[in-house]
Amino acid sequence: MIHRDYDLPGFASGPATLVVCSSHSGNTEETLSSFQQAQERNCRIVVISRGGKLGELAGSYQLPFWKFVHAGQPRAAVGYSFGLLLALLVRLGLVPDQTDAIQMAVQAMRSLQEHLPPEVPVAQNPAKRYAGQLMGRIVTIVASGALAPVARRWKGQINEIAKASAQFEILPEADHNTLQGLAFPENTLNAHSMTLFLNSSSDHPRNRLRSDLTRQAFMLEGLGTDFVRARGEHPLSHMWTLVLFGDYVAYYLAIAYGVDPTPIPALENFKKAMQKAE
Repeated sequence: MIHRDYDLPGFASGPATLVVCSSHSGNTEETLSSFQQAQERNCRIVVISRGGKLGELAGSYQLPFWKFVHAGQPRAAVGYSFGLLLALLVRLGLVPDQTDAIQMAVQAMRSLQEHLPPEVPVAQNPAKRYAGQLMGRIVTIVASGALAPVARRWKGQINEIAKASAQFEILPEADHNTLQGLAFPENTLNAHSMTLFLNSSSDHPRNRLRSDLTRQAFMLEGLGTDFVRARGEHPLSHMWTLVLFGDYVAYYLAIAYGVDPTPIPALENFKKAMQKAE
């Protein structure tokens, strides 16, 4: 279970529950809150972080602490947070060894990378072309299964890198509600929205059908849509080629808007406001 909030769910109690507290800075207050409850409830705890308060707490309680060194923004450390968590699950025997899958993913990403750098012209650079489609539009990313967290990643990267509005939807749930909300406000969604459907050969067959039919429904309403297909032969390759591609799309969208992709002043100012209110 992925927990992105304060306090732990009621079932998380005792040594039968493993709580992995992952925070880039080690100072994320929601994570610290969950850590404190996990300690009080006698859960097993593993910390993944660069340090901060979380690292100090792990040391004081003599808990397993996987520390990594990364100087950039948290969003650029996704390889650390994902890779260390995957290694933990493998070591615990919860998932099989992923060495071959990781090597396949890296190979697929390197192959895709050849077409994405700034020096590659628009005609041969698909990330630049997709960024052009998103320019001036409210973006929605739709995916299913293993690609659902990738859709969330796209949304977050467009927000942070391009400083642009974006949202994500997950299939099949979107077909039980979102699909009905395409009619209004009239003539507004048509010109100012773009929905991208992420898909791969590892998607559930029924979700592949849902993706096609959902996109068709969007188009019948006159809404802009496109699809992005994952590369590689393994689900891990599908996830990570789309993560890489989405990061480049967000980067080129930032360039199109004329903004610096690195700083996140709105988020930093909000954190300061939260700290002052303590």
